[in-house]
Amino acid sequence: MTVQIATLENGLRIVTERMPGLQSAAIGIWVCAGGRHERPEQNGVAHFLEHMAFKGTARRSALQIAEAIEDVGGYINAYTSREVTAYYARVLGADTELALDVIGDILMNPVFDPKEIETERHVILQEIGQALDTPDDVIFDWLQEKAYPGQALGRTILGETARIRAFDREDLATFVTEHYGPDQLILSAAGDVDHDRIVTQAREIFGGLIRRPGRSADPARFAGGEARHEKRLEQAHVALAFDGPGYRHADYYTGQIYSIALGGGMSSRLFQEIREKRGLCYTIFAQSGAYADTGMTTIYAGTSADEIGDLMTLTIDEMKRAVEDMSVAEIDRARAQMKAGLLMGLESPSSRAERMARMLQIWGEVPPIESTVAKIDAVTPEDVRRFAEAQAVTSPAALALYGPVKRAPDLAALAARRAA
Repeated sequence: MTVQIATLENGLRIVTERMPGLQSAAIGIWVCAGGRHERPEQNGVAHFLEHMAFKGTARRSALQIAEAIEDVGGYINAYTSREVTAYYARVLGADTELALDVIGDILMNPVFDPKEIETERHVILQEIGQALDTPDDVIFDWLQEKAYPGQALGRTILGETARIRAFDREDLATFVTEHYGPDQLILSAAGDVDHDRIVTQAREIFGGLIRRPGRSADPARFAGGEARHEKRLEQAHVALAFDGPGYRHADYYTGQIYSIALGGGMSSRLFQEIREKRGLCYTIFAQSGAYADTGMTTIYAGTSADEIGDLMTLTIDEMKRAVEDMSVAEIDRARAQMKAGLLMGLESPSSRAERMARMLQIWGEVPPIESTVAKIDAVTPEDVRRFAEAQAVTSPAALALYGPVKRAPDLAALAARRAA
């Protein structure tokens, strides 16, 4: 399998990888703009725009967009994150040209019909309402807000209800003008694909786009803070975050291995100590997330109102204990989990297409899988313990609590326990 990269004259980048033996393909456009690229008054517009992509073009109605892909047994979808908006399809290899034509159509020829805007506005408001009714969804928005207060990276992707109610066609078109220039678009495809044919078709569809200056995201700074929302629920939900490395930081892979060993699986420290030995919760996990210039280690658990204090203090204690006695066996197990997750995921053309787009966005190239595995293997136990010490003792922290949380210790109490 060979990654091939091409750049059109206007700056649009194309990356493909043919996967022999596959009869299907994944293809999409990754826009290097998401929630953190919005100005305060635009919060939620990137996600709104993603919704509108499927609501009709100058060539196809919303139904015709869906039918074009589903008539050949494929599917089409999109998502918005804080740094990326993606529009992608999965089809049989013979239908790759059709899929790219549809994706190109929704990006190049949106009509933003006012009636469809009103319909989709209502859908997004329902989505916001659903998120607010889902504790283990909304708590992460509150955690993000406290980790990055007053910053674009701390705002919710869905946006606030009042802003969603106010967006109009001009707001959508302005964001497209600011962030959908050709040098902000990456076309990525994997599976049963032909690189030269995709480049030729991409030039026909996107070659007329004129390069224009985009608005870069504001730098992010993890500050920390606490959000406590009392509500009568069956469970108390707690989410903790600690300042961590961004994608380009030397400790990126160290942070990933640490979070897996701490709470990434059934054999992890938090799962074994807090769920298996003490029975304080059903769900507890840790994960490491990263952005271009920052990142965070996140711990989440749901427990009873009576046991939330014990759960939180034990979590801090486990983090501190890991500094001293996290074993080579634990680190190697986490390393194996990370490598297996990476390699098994790349058996999917969709995962490959997404990885290539993100690598091209971050590094300007697609590093070979072997080099990524080598970086994972290069992390030493000393690296992990050093990282664990910073997380347990000195890294800024954020805390979000939701439900019957009166008995939960506050961030100051947790800080005192970390320092003890």
